[in-house]
Amino acid sequence: MKDPRTYVKCSVSNCSYWGEENVCKAEQILIEIDKHASAKYSEEYGSELGEHKDRAESSSATCCLTFKPKTS
Repeated sequence: MKDPRTYVKCSVSNCSYWGEENVCKAEQILIEIDKHASAKYSEEYGSELGEHKDRAESSSATCCLTFKPKTS
């Protein structure tokens, strides 16, 4: 029996598995608790929050342990 396939959207554009329309192309994905999971933002001020990034240096900077940086 084949495992069900779920489309996962991701905004970390420098990941090797990042695909067109922000769809993850990894065969399997391991997700960990996001370090910001307990943050309570009642309002959004765009870039003023300062923590949001569309690039990550390591999987510990994301909630996805599958993250692998793109190589040049």
